[in-house]
Amino acid sequence: MITLAIAEDHQSLIDGLSLLFQQESNFEIIGKANNGEELLEIVRLKQPKVVLTDIRMPKIDGIAATKIIKSEFKHIKVLAFTMFDQQEAIQQMLAAGASGYILKNSGLNDVKLAIETVMSGEQYFDPSLNLSFLEEEKTVQKKSILSKTEKEILHLISEGKTSSHIAEIRFCSVSTVETHRKNMMRKLDLRGKGELLRYALEKKYDF
Repeated sequence: MITLAIAEDHQSLIDGLSLLFQQESNFEIIGKANNGEELLEIVRLKQPKVVLTDIRMPKIDGIAATKIIKSEFKHIKVLAFTMFDQQEAIQQMLAAGASGYILKNSGLNDVKLAIETVMSGEQYFDPSLNLSFLEEEKTVQKKSILSKTEKEILHLISEGKTSSHIAEIRFCSVSTVETHRKNMMRKLDLRGKGELLRYALEKKYDF
């Protein structure tokens, strides 16, 4: 049984969701709130497994409420349920600790799938969202975890240099270069010998 708390300042939408979920034996709505303060009261009292929350709400908005919920109850999953599809709103909810983001025009099956997905420990994003910025952020994060030496070696790899050539250029042993290669693959979560070269070629002008 997945227990839910819903926070939404439009009562008609809460009523509609309640009606739909009544037919679902796997889901139980144990709390309904029209603002962030009410949501926090419900969460602290009943500790639902999933919180479905709007972003713009009276008293305490969904972003602030999510931060508080995740700081007090790390095991509770928060799913943004909103009409805002802007990049900034998505980023703010993710930074606050939300596990998913779904738009209000979604059907019940999509909402159910979103809830089940975050309950399984994965993230869920509405299929209509443009999430290209997330990939850009991941690239930036990956670059930032490489040391200056690793970035220099990666640049040489992108130019087609072998470990032997790189060792000559950098006045070090081949084993040192190989160690750097292994460390970069671990940091970048790459598999296979060709993956590092492929990554180096893709990011050739980024480092």
